[in-house]
Amino acid sequence: MNPSRPSFETVAGPGVPVSHLPFSPAVKAQKLVFVSGQASVDASGAIVHDTFEGEMRRSIANLAAVLAGAGLTLNDVAQVRSYVDSPADLPEYNRLYREFFTAPMPARTTLVGCLGGVVKYEIDAIAVLPE
Repeated sequence: MNPSRPSFETVAGPGVPVSHLPFSPAVKAQKLVFVSGQASVDASGAIVHDTFEGEMRRSIANLAAVLAGAGLTLNDVAQVRSYVDSPADLPEYNRLYREFFTAPMPARTTLVGCLGGVVKYEIDAIAVLPE
């Protein structure tokens, strides 16, 4: 172990989709949990194509599963980055987003037109562990 590197712990748990790519679903670093991008995939990591709403709901359910592995919920999220493939889906994105996140809303960045049509939505987040 490198003594100059902070202590990191990989987060995993039931319901966390498997990834075949080289990354952790989430990493705990002190009081923060950094969750990798969650898309519309099933437990095996296979993409599940759906309507925008269906993909967004599945992506956020996957985010919630990863957070649960760290003992957290969506209410513990401090920052969100969302990736929306089509600008036409932005109104629906904002409507659905309000179902999952409440005041005080997490800080948020939304990138549009960046998923190359592979999926319609992806989300990553930073959450804070309770004191």
